[in-house]
Formats: sequence, structure tokens, C-alpha cells
Amino acid sequence: MIGSVPMMGFLFDLDGVLVDSEKQYTRIWESINSEFPTGVDDMPQRIKGTTLDKILSEYYPDAEVRKKVTARLYELEAKMVYAMTPGASELLDKLANRIVGVALVTSSDSHKMKHLWKDLKDLKKCFNVIIDATQVTRSKPDPQGYLLAARSLNADPEACVVFEDSLQGVKAGKAAGCYVVGVAGTLKREVIEPYCDRVVDSLEEIDPDEIISRLITRTSEHDF
Repeated sequence: MIGSVPMMGFLFDLDGVLVDSEKQYTRIWESINSEFPTGVDDMPQRIKGTTLDKILSEYYPDAEVRKKVTARLYELEAKMVYAMTPGASELLDKLANRIVGVALVTSSDSHKMKHLWKDLKDLKKCFNVIIDATQVTRSKPDPQGYLLAARSLNADPEACVVFEDSLQGVKAGKAAGCYVVGVAGTLKREVIEPYCDRVVDSLEEIDPDEIISRLITRTSEHDF
């Protein structure tokens, strides 16, 4: 974990933001939806940013089918190879030299996270706080995960920036009261833009000092 706990937070989603995995997950859920039909053609897109528990409860009412879907998901996830998105490593490295808190806020469960930490051994140390599906009871677009991350960093949500790629995720960041940066690619820019303060094509476009300046301006307009 990195240094001290400041009053300003950079809160990152995982898949599609820091890790280039969304295309793999789309293919995985297309395969699962073919094997265990839900009757929802765009199901892989609808579920982006939501927890496995919510996916299972909403799309697979039969308990035995839920077990089979989970087993199939874990089988396919085990074959995934995780790689950082363009600009992600560089941005995290820059933040290590800024007095800000850095949090990971993901809908992934502990099974997936173990695989991730194995593939990307140095990633975990980049965060002061890690919020995953085991720590929340309400999936995105509910703001619970981002509010928990901000509180854990001792930062007001107004003093935090959220980086998200899914519709559920940008809605969650906005509902939390954070400054929201949408990362286009998983979805088209026009889909997420209404819920974002800014949209970028990749994290390569992010200047952390510019974001910090924006957060300072936001917070100076409020009394905390």
C-alpha cells in the first residue's frame, strides 16, 4: 500500500479502465448466454459493472443453473490473461508521487481478484484502499462502493474523481457526488457522456495535476 491517507481521492474501476479485459468478458458472457439462454440478446452489455451475485439473481432464477453458470464463468476466467490498459501504469506511477489517496472499486469477486493479483503482481501495492464485491451489498449503479472508498480514504466524495467505462459505473460515480471521468471504448462516448464530467479515449489523456486542480476548485466551493 502507498503512503499517507490524504483528503483527496482517485477512485478506479478495474475492467475496461485499468485492465484491458472487457472484450474477453463480453466473449465469455456471450458464450455463457448461448449455453444457458436468458432470452436477453444484449445481456453481456447490460451486466457490465455489476456483481456476479446480482447477475445470477436477475438472470438465472434456478439455483442449479446458477451453480452451473458460476462454474462455467470460473472455468473461462481461469484462461484469461490480464494486461494493463494504455496509460494505466503510468498514471498510477504518477499518483504514487502525489498526496492523494488511490482506491480500486470493482464489482469483481475474490475468486477473480486472486487471479488478477497473480497475473499483475505489482498492481495491488498501488492502492490505499481496495473495494470489491465482497465488501458491498448493492451493485453499481448504486454509489455504495464509491462512497465506501471515499470514506475509507477519509475524503469527501466531492474531493474524489471516479474513472469508469460502464454505464452502471459512471452512474454510480455521479450518484456518489464525485467528479466522473468516463473512459470510452467499452461503450460509445455518447452513451456514457451524459453521466460524466469528462470523457477520454484512454488514461493516456489524463494529467493528474489537472484533475487535482479541478478537485481543489470543486471543494473550494463547498464547506466540509
